[in-house]
Amino acid sequence: MARPATRAADGAPALLSIGQVLARLTPEFPDLSSSKLRFLEERGLVSPARTPSGYRKFSSTDVERLRAVLAMQRDHYLPLKVIKKYFADLDAGLDPAFPGTAPTGSILAGTRRYRRDELLREAGADAELLQDAVSASLLPASDAYGDEALTVLRALAELRRSGIEPRHLRGFRAAAEREIGLIETALVPIARRNDVSSKARTAELAREIAAQLDVVRGSIIRSSIARLRP
Repeated sequence: MARPATRAADGAPALLSIGQVLARLTPEFPDLSSSKLRFLEERGLVSPARTPSGYRKFSSTDVERLRAVLAMQRDHYLPLKVIKKYFADLDAGLDPAFPGTAPTGSILAGTRRYRRDELLREAGADAELLQDAVSASLLPASDAYGDEALTVLRALAELRRSGIEPRHLRGFRAAAEREIGLIETALVPIARRNDVSSKARTAELAREIAAQLDVVRGSIIRSSIARLRP
């Protein structure tokens, strides 16, 4: 059952300090910090009110927006500019498709987490396939998974029908690690800075670079497939 919103003495919903927001969100997002919240504000993902003294005050709507943004980053690895565009369309009264997927409802409703048995049922896979995926480093060993893992396991189930097993994809992990090396090299100048937003900016730039690498990789694969056509 949802906990009712805290209210101020005059009956209006109480505004939260940045510390109170962290207390609410860090159980779900352990890496969240005050600098990350300030960074998200700088990027226009949330606009908390300010007291006359300049302190940030977050509404319940702000907190839900932050929860949705963080879930989209964690579970779908989306760059902030993509997330910002999605919410800008929502705020404009449009009905945008969730980035990278078919429309399945608003992200504000929350991102589902799946137990192992739920994941297997939703993906149409068996425990052996999941274990093989973990052994091939395609999925982590965990008791709960997000939508990204569900998408991967569904793909692996389809690939198995074509005779492609997780063990055949071990090279994907090696290729991914090489790409991570490229990303880390590109991030060195920002990572060396000591300003409060550098850590958050480093994480965001990493996602943006990864998205561009996906574009290049996809183009190479599509070009190769085109050459296979009779």
